[in-house]
Amino acid sequence: DFSLALSVMPLPSFCDKKIYCGHTTRTRVCDLLISFTSLGIRGFRTYVPLIFATMHRQVLQSHLPPLPSPFVSPAVPKNGSRSGNAGNGKRRRRDYTPSSWNEYFENRQLVEVNGDQFCVYSSGSDGPVLLLLHGGGHSALSWAVMTRILLDQCQCQVLAFDSRGHGATVTHNPDDLSADSQARDIDSIIQALYHGSPPPVVLVGHSMGGAIAVHAASLKLIPSLVGLVVIDVVEGSAMSALSSMQTFLRSRPQSFESLERAIEWSIRAGQIRNKDSARISMPGQLEKVAATQDTSDTTTGIEGTIDEEGRSASQGATGHMPQSTEHKYVWRIDLSKTEQYWKGWFQGLSQKFLSCPASKLLLLAGVDRLDKDLTIGQMQGKFEMHVLPKVGHGVHEDSPDKVADVLSHFLVRNKFAQPKGNYRRSLPAC
Repeated sequence: DFSLALSVMPLPSFCDKKIYCGHTTRTRVCDLLISFTSLGIRGFRTYVPLIFATMHRQVLQSHLPPLPSPFVSPAVPKNGSRSGNAGNGKRRRRDYTPSSWNEYFENRQLVEVNGDQFCVYSSGSDGPVLLLLHGGGHSALSWAVMTRILLDQCQCQVLAFDSRGHGATVTHNPDDLSADSQARDIDSIIQALYHGSPPPVVLVGHSMGGAIAVHAASLKLIPSLVGLVVIDVVEGSAMSALSSMQTFLRSRPQSFESLERAIEWSIRAGQIRNKDSARISMPGQLEKVAATQDTSDTTTGIEGTIDEEGRSASQGATGHMPQSTEHKYVWRIDLSKTEQYWKGWFQGLSQKFLSCPASKLLLLAGVDRLDKDLTIGQMQGKFEMHVLPKVGHGVHEDSPDKVADVLSHFLVRNKFAQPKGNYRRSLPAC
C-alpha cells in the first residue's frame, strides 16, 4: 500500500544535511509535490501531509532546524518562554486566586423587596441603565470583566443582580424560578432603586437571563424599556438541548476542595475560556459548606499540574496527600431540581423577542443556533445580530472585550448613550 510506504519511508536522499536548507531541497520537494497532483485532489490531500510529517520527523532526529512549514506549528508558550517542566509532562500552575467584586464594580448592596434581599452590583452614574441578567447557575459576577471594559467605552449605568436562588441573594422561595416570578423580580428591583421614575432601561440577558429578559419585555413590566439584548439563547436550540441537560449537570464535579481548584477546573474543562472571568465568576457559583464526609473533590482533568514550588497540585505543603479538610465548596444551586421551569423559560421565546417594540440585539456564539422564526426576522431587519467566533456558551465571559464593543456600539448607534475615549465601533457580523 503506497500510503503505508510513505508513512515509514526514510528521508529522501536530496534532503541530506548539506543541502537541506538550500535551494535544491525546496526545488526537489516542490517537484515531488507537483507530481502528486496527477492523483487528484483526494490523493494530494492524503499524501502531502504524510510527506511533510515524515520529513519533519527525520529532521528532528538529525537535530537539524526544520524549514518553516504550514503543516507544523512550534509549541512555544504564549509568553515566549520555554518551561523547564515540558519534558516531564507537567505544566506549571497559573494563578487561580479568586478575584474580588470591587475590582470590577463600584458598589454592592442588598435591595430588600417584599422581605427578600437581592444582591445588586452597580457601576456608573449617568446614562441609560443596563440591567444585566445572568444565566442559570451563574451569578451577577459573570458580568464583571465585561462591565469594566464597557464603562470605558460609553456613558452608562450598569446594574447586575443575583437572581433568586443564586449568588448572595436570599429569598423566601428560592426554588421558584418560573419565568413570571423572575420577571416580576426585575420590576420590583427597578421600583425599589428608582422609586417609580427609572431612566431608560436596556435589558441584557444571557441564556436563562436572556429568556427572562424577553419575558419581562413581553409583559410590559418596564415602561422605560428602550433596548433588549439577548446573548446566546434561541428557542429552537434551547428546547432541543433540554433533553441532555440533566446528563450535563451530572457530569460536573459535585464539590471542590478550594475555590482555586474550582477556578482551575472551569478553565481546564472549557466551561470558561477567559482566566480573569473565571477568577471572578466561579466564586459566585459556589458556596462553602462543612465537609462531613470524604473531602476530596471530584474535579477531573487537572492532574499533572504543579504549583509554583514544584509540588503536585494534589499534595499539601508537606508533600503528602491531604487527609481531611474542614470545608468544601459545592454548587450554590442544584439546577437539576429546577427542571420543571425549563420549558417555561424558552417556549414561545422567538415570537416574544420579535414582537418587542424596543430596539433589539441578538448576540450568538454560532449562526447555526438560529431557528426559523429568527432567521426570517433577521432577513427582514427586525433586529441587529452579531456572531462572535471562538467562544463558548458563556460569550460575555469568554470574550468580554468583544461583547463590550458590540454593546457600546448598540447603545451609541441607537443614541441611548454617548461614546467615551475607548469607544470602538463594532459592525454587525451578519
